[in-house]
Amino acid sequence: MDVVRFEKKYTDKWEDFVNDASNGTIFHSRKFLSYHAPDKFIDCSLLFYEDNKLISVLPAIETKRDGIPALWSHMGASYGGFVHSENLSVKQAFDLTQSLIDFSLKEKFGKIVLTNVPLIYHKRFNQYIDFALIKNGFSYLKREVTSVITLNVSEDNVMKLIKPEARTSIRKSEKLGVVIKKSNDFDDYYKILKSNLAMRHNVQPAHTLEELYRLKELFPQKIHLFGAYFKNEMIAGVINFYCNDNTVLVFYISHNQEYQQYRAVNLLFYTIMKDAVSRGLKFLDFGLFTVNMEPNWGLGKFKESFGARGILRDSFFLDLK
Repeated sequence: MDVVRFEKKYTDKWEDFVNDASNGTIFHSRKFLSYHAPDKFIDCSLLFYEDNKLISVLPAIETKRDGIPALWSHMGASYGGFVHSENLSVKQAFDLTQSLIDFSLKEKFGKIVLTNVPLIYHKRFNQYIDFALIKNGFSYLKREVTSVITLNVSEDNVMKLIKPEARTSIRKSEKLGVVIKKSNDFDDYYKILKSNLAMRHNVQPAHTLEELYRLKELFPQKIHLFGAYFKNEMIAGVINFYCNDNTVLVFYISHNQEYQQYRAVNLLFYTIMKDAVSRGLKFLDFGLFTVNMEPNWGLGKFKESFGARGILRDSFFLDLK
């Protein structure tokens, strides 16, 4: 198996492969990865060929941890890992893993870290890669839990997925006059987001406002801001990443604390669930409710009230020195 380091000349080939792959998502596309400033990461993405046929791509960067050079799943994305076709065989999974190890040793990396794509993003479920990684000496770095809703109902029956207490909040929000709509008002949304994160976690958003506008410009049909409005004022919002034909990822859930009693987030989630069903999607990913494997019990319970249950988002590592 031949391993080729990504160069710009491979962009079209890469994009075509990701679009057709079983587990390719928006986060694997070169277009998405390109929104980062050129000097933010040292790209070390790889293409894998078997008998001159491209069978996998891997978005990755070069970095250092405790002074050790590392090949790391691209830090500019929620997850990375091997992108592959629906018919990946177990032998190919082992060959890919060994080829990655051989490449890393040749390039004198001391560590490999991969965050695999969760199963719900696969067109055809396949965990051969996970198996091959473990059998080749990789260990779990962490196993985070993301909240996922299986959208196995019609649009008219979405409410049946939701627990009674959340239904009550949805109806209350509607009765009070909260209106949900798609919006391009990222400025007002970002003010709410910054205030939320500062108040709850004393941190700043991972993306700047300019980066959010840039992403929306790059993916006008795949990234949408849903806003909750009361008397024409945005009081809550969430960004949807339509990652592939299977799954939408809800990102940066945020609300104005002064309007908590209007239950706008509940109505937002209900509307987003209906939108996802109308698009023919199979899963809605509400995102992690763990940080370094520590659960946020309240957040987990809130997402469960909409029918969500936990799916693992696994990160693997291998020390080469």
